[in-house]
Amino acid sequence: MNDPLLDLTGKVACVTGASSGLGQRAAIALAAAGAKVVGVARRQNALRDWAKAIGPSAAPVAADLASRDQIYDIAEQIAYPFGAPDIVVHAAGINTRETADDVTSEGWDITMNLNLAVPFFLTQAFIPAMKAKGWGRVVNFASLQTSRAFPGGIAYGASKAGIGQLTRAMAEAWSKYGINANAIGPGFFPTELTGPVFSDPERAARNAAQTCIGRNGELSDMDGPLLFLCSDASAYVTGQVLMVDGGYTAK
Repeated sequence: MNDPLLDLTGKVACVTGASSGLGQRAAIALAAAGAKVVGVARRQNALRDWAKAIGPSAAPVAADLASRDQIYDIAEQIAYPFGAPDIVVHAAGINTRETADDVTSEGWDITMNLNLAVPFFLTQAFIPAMKAKGWGRVVNFASLQTSRAFPGGIAYGASKAGIGQLTRAMAEAWSKYGINANAIGPGFFPTELTGPVFSDPERAARNAAQTCIGRNGELSDMDGPLLFLCSDASAYVTGQVLMVDGGYTAK
């Protein structure tokens, strides 16, 4: 890493949802920038493959973050390989895609818990160590649905709108201790979560045409914004939602 502002050497990062998609891309990018990275997800084999590809600066923690009563135990597991994380990236999420008329209480609760409650409570577990160091970075994952309504997205959209306010509230609470909290709002990227979108070429083309740039996202498009928000480059940036969407929300 040539730019000292983006150099994460000596930092420890935790990335949830690291077994695939944007979470795994985030874990790869942070390790490439010099951080020691703990990847968290349910799928043990996929995590093990990721960690093996990265090498000794990566450690997998297979855990179900949806188990609220296990959060502090999981936090201890995360801190075990390299120490308490300086950087926490919350990429794990779920979209049940239930229409408004068909939303179930079970689907609602699962969505709110994993998408909104987990980022708060897992971060809260690491705040004392960040305060002691006087430095920390929290990056939540927002969405196009943080500010837009999509069909079949009422629970997911509500949770991601909540992420916008959660990010601002985290910033208000903790930035005075050197802990900056921001969110990334991805546009349409090819991941497991957006599989139904990209499986329909016509729909994918319509989404690409809706952007200012004229294409959907590629995983590498996330690297720069993520490293900015996880590093000293964003020292005076907190409480913000950075949309990485090719200008989708600008039109």
